[in-house]
Amino acid sequence: MSFRTAEPALKDVLDGIAAGHIQLPDFQRGWVWDDNHIRSLIASLSLSYPIGAVMFLEAGGVPFKPRLFAGVNLQPAPPPRTLVLDGQQRLTSMYLALRSGQPVPTRSEKGANIHRLYFLDMAKCLDESADREEAVLSVPETLKVTSDFGRKVDLDVSTPDLQYSQRLFPVALLFDLQGFMEWESGFSAYHQFAAEAMQFMQRFRNEIWLRFQQFKVPAIELSQDTPREAVCQVFEKVNTGGVTLTVFELMTATFAADEFNLRDDWENRRDRLTAQHDVLKAVDGTSFLTAVTLLASYRRHKAQGTPISCKRADVLRLSLTDFKALGPALEQGFKQAAELLAEEKIFDDRSLPYATQLIPLSAICAHLADRTTQHGVKQKLLRWYWSGVLGELYGGANETRFVMDIQDVVAWVDGGGEPRTMRDANFAPTRLLSLQSRLAAAYKGLAALLMKHGGRDFVSGTPIDINTYFNNAIDIHHIFPRAWCEKQKLPREKWNSVVNKTPLAASTNRFISGDAPSVYLARIQKVKQVAPQILDELLTSHVIPVQALRSDDFDTFICQRAAALLNLIEQAMGKAIPGRDSEETVKAFGRELLV
Repeated sequence: MSFRTAEPALKDVLDGIAAGHIQLPDFQRGWVWDDNHIRSLIASLSLSYPIGAVMFLEAGGVPFKPRLFAGVNLQPAPPPRTLVLDGQQRLTSMYLALRSGQPVPTRSEKGANIHRLYFLDMAKCLDESADREEAVLSVPETLKVTSDFGRKVDLDVSTPDLQYSQRLFPVALLFDLQGFMEWESGFSAYHQFAAEAMQFMQRFRNEIWLRFQQFKVPAIELSQDTPREAVCQVFEKVNTGGVTLTVFELMTATFAADEFNLRDDWENRRDRLTAQHDVLKAVDGTSFLTAVTLLASYRRHKAQGTPISCKRADVLRLSLTDFKALGPALEQGFKQAAELLAEEKIFDDRSLPYATQLIPLSAICAHLADRTTQHGVKQKLLRWYWSGVLGELYGGANETRFVMDIQDVVAWVDGGGEPRTMRDANFAPTRLLSLQSRLAAAYKGLAALLMKHGGRDFVSGTPIDINTYFNNAIDIHHIFPRAWCEKQKLPREKWNSVVNKTPLAASTNRFISGDAPSVYLARIQKVKQVAPQILDELLTSHVIPVQALRSDDFDTFICQRAAALLNLIEQAMGKAIPGRDSEETVKAFGRELLV
């Protein structure tokens, strides 16, 4: 990557924007600066204060689709010579306010859409003791500032004479030499060529107007041979707009150069994916592109022996041909993944342990196609999936594991050995106590396993399936109520852990209230008319130790349920959990977890 530094004159930059020589790559977001930001920027320029460097990319290299700056209307638009990577907000603000000659569409402090024109209070600009930002006036496009619901005019600059009399200079004329000279002549004539007025105007020209003409914009200019992945990385490091550039935005601009609208394509796919599968709301455009890249790379590997990779640089090199060829298969792969997860009682993005794990799962499903519905294949996919969730293996950088997964899982399905993800996965018994909130993937995973185990609501007895999940506001609630535990001064690391929680309807949780289990269970039997043996069956469906719960024996309950949860984890992962009788386990729970 080669670059050079430069200091083009602000006037030349704004002229280049107006002529279409300087444009934006299509991935840049829209212009968003508000009125106060614009006023502050104009004030800084008038003082020759630095406004930060901008970054340009020489056009002709990376095939981004360009677009004109806001406020520039050229038909047809010429091919750009330069693209702006960083500085869009500042350059757009300066172009609209100083060069466009049109009211600036911006926003007020409260977010209301407004149109503004800007003036310099010449006297305040020349007063060293005055606040320069107060010297920059923002007025409506009517050129009148009013109050009392428009009945009172507080400021009127609607005619040149009113501007001359109040010594308010329109900033839109700063880079219009002819317009400036005419305004200057009009100002002198209005004041009858009085010496004081002439000297005042001369000072304004020399001390304010000239600063704008001489203002230099520090710039870093990247050459046209800068690779696409470098553009993405550089943009993320230097962008000051507060919005991170995604791979999806870059690929949108790249595909647009071939007249393909990736954004529209993705929005249509997303609508189709989420129409029946809420869990796929966790998938964004970049995830979809990554899955396509992973599958394309895997298939090239199978055909040509090339390495498999789906890192950012690989996604940025994804061809439109591969995207069009594999997009439909991946869309179906995501749907198959969602159906598989629904069987595991993972219904929506909130209950999804890892959104990232959908990428390899969907690519694998896309490659296996109809084979994913075969019982033996499905069971292998589920063992691999739960190993990743309960082993908590997808919390960091995952591209390397994605590559391992698609190779290993497909090979396993075809008769090979167990995937490395399954061999890497481990669950320490004491981890149960540190699973305190749904932020943890394993926490969400255990909630799903309890529903899959056949958990039925304590009051209604209804199985927690997809219908009751959405209709009855199912969430994870305490079994020994929090209020009772706190009153008994029980250790929080135990009562607030996943061991003391289970999926229940919101109405059931309210009915339980903060009473001891023996109290609320009796109330359920009496008020809700649930027979004791039936209630015991409902409790057992949540792998709850009934006798310990009914006798309010918290310590026994914690140990017995922890053992039962470990049994569920072992079943899901297809492997034994070591350390049930370790010193660490005994110290944490007070006994071994061998039940």
